[in-house]
Amino acid sequence: MGSLNLPTVWFAILAYLWLGYFFLEGFDFGVMILLPFLSRDDTDRRVLINSIGPVWDGNEVWLVVAGAGTFAAFPEWYATLFSSFYLPLLIILVALIFRAVAFEFRGKLSTPAWRVWWDRALFFGSALPALLWGVAFAGMLHGVPIDAHKEFAGNFFDLLSPYALLGGLVSFALFTLHGALYLVLKTDADMRERARRVAGRVWWPALGLTFLFLAWSFVNAVQTDVRGVVPDWVPLGALGALVTVGWLRRLRIDFWAFLASGATVVLLFATIFLNLYPRVMVSSLDPNYSLTIYNASSSNYTLTVMTIVALTIAPFVLCYEAWSYWVFRKRIRREDFEPRPVAPGQAGSPGAQQPAGAKAP
Repeated sequence: MGSLNLPTVWFAILAYLWLGYFFLEGFDFGVMILLPFLSRDDTDRRVLINSIGPVWDGNEVWLVVAGAGTFAAFPEWYATLFSSFYLPLLIILVALIFRAVAFEFRGKLSTPAWRVWWDRALFFGSALPALLWGVAFAGMLHGVPIDAHKEFAGNFFDLLSPYALLGGLVSFALFTLHGALYLVLKTDADMRERARRVAGRVWWPALGLTFLFLAWSFVNAVQTDVRGVVPDWVPLGALGALVTVGWLRRLRIDFWAFLASGATVVLLFATIFLNLYPRVMVSSLDPNYSLTIYNASSSNYTLTVMTIVALTIAPFVLCYEAWSYWVFRKRIRREDFEPRPVAPGQAGSPGAQQPAGAKAP
């Protein structure tokens, strides 16, 4: 693999992992953000939770692999990223932990107070990462104080530039829209119509925020000369895909509307990655202090071994995930979680009041 530019290859691999994570985990976040707004009773909440129940943990594998790959391929990037964005990343980690625990613990007791607290954990455990991932990636592009030693030289408030905060609002809005369109595919009857109406309401602010973010990204790139290798069709494609979402939603072409919202998420974050390249973090103190794929990467031998391992394992992982989505493609209905009718004379029989569907939190 001596002829390959391995730092570039691994930058592309990590970008692919992050884009896959945002596409898949994005609708997970969106569904749980909508949990308190779409549900009218506990049965509705169980429908929403079980719409992502079989897949949410598999989607988070993409984050684990992306983090591990960053540590192995670009240790300088990993170290500077975690030292500069320590508090936001810690909040994300804690939120994801509480969210994972909530999926498991919510169904352990049937008391309303117990479930209310875990429902809150599901909401905040999704809303905070949905917001902070956008802040972090927009901040990496806009620039953070990195000194000549490639170390973070600022404080927490240096991360909260208006551009980074706008990036957070964009990711929050797009993930919420993505989740609503996923629910249109995965639920039926009244819940499906509620999700469709919410998608229409979220689409407008998502469109405005995305347009503003992409326009600001273009102006910032021109004024500060931080534009990487992004072709014009990538940001324009993100905006076009989002416009298409509104048209497809009105026509009730639900599957393609969901794919278009996913394309918006992917192309928006692809715009950030392509603007970064060949950097991985921009220094706001001096462009020469920025971390690049060359001064932040591991040795060529390490990258070669990692490439061989990745090419060997990746097809099996992708096939397994595709299989799991195929197996759990069925729509989730309220009837799956409502008590079965009890035949006369069987009121006291064991399991008479068990839900009609599979076990659910």
